[in-house]
Amino acid sequence: MARKLILGSSSPYRRELMERLHLDFETFKPEIDEQALPDETPQALVKRLAEEKAIKVAGSMPNAQDALIIGSDQVAVCHDEILGKPHTQDRAVEQLMSFVGQRVTFYTGLSLYDAREGKSQTVCEPFYVTFRSDISEAEIRRYVALEQPLNCAGSFKSEGLGTALFAELSGKDPNSLIGLPTITLLELLRNVGVNPLAQQD
Repeated sequence: MARKLILGSSSPYRRELMERLHLDFETFKPEIDEQALPDETPQALVKRLAEEKAIKVAGSMPNAQDALIIGSDQVAVCHDEILGKPHTQDRAVEQLMSFVGQRVTFYTGLSLYDAREGKSQTVCEPFYVTFRSDISEAEIRRYVALEQPLNCAGSFKSEGLGTALFAELSGKDPNSLIGLPTITLLELLRNVGVNPLAQQD
């Protein structure tokens, strides 16, 4: 019998990525404290939060005791500063203005928690975005008004018009920018015997 698979997120973007993988899954949003610990690195922060989210789902969602649970978290880092979600238009404009001509690193934490075994596989996936050096403030304000990226780390949506702000992308998996590195997720799932290419209809 196939193991229940749970995505510990309410993000429609992560849900859409999961749907593309032809996996049966449920969603559940865990509530955790996402504040960084003193002197915590961005890599350690996203790994800890991704794992905490997955474990929280196991303890909060009914009938999750035998499930495989996916947790994910993301931050952007520019000028050695951790940047979260902007939540307001003014903050989004401010973030994007600070990115002009800069390379921004996005760290995505990914955790696959096996609730039956009480074991996690947790990784941090980096991805790099270089922003155009000739972006005007008017372009940025128009972009924010059009796409309203207020709940996105880094204040843009790479699956939409956000690419108009970019000069270059580099990294293992562009899906990391959307919040779920699917190449690595499929590796972690194969480690526990889940492979959508091997499953029978």
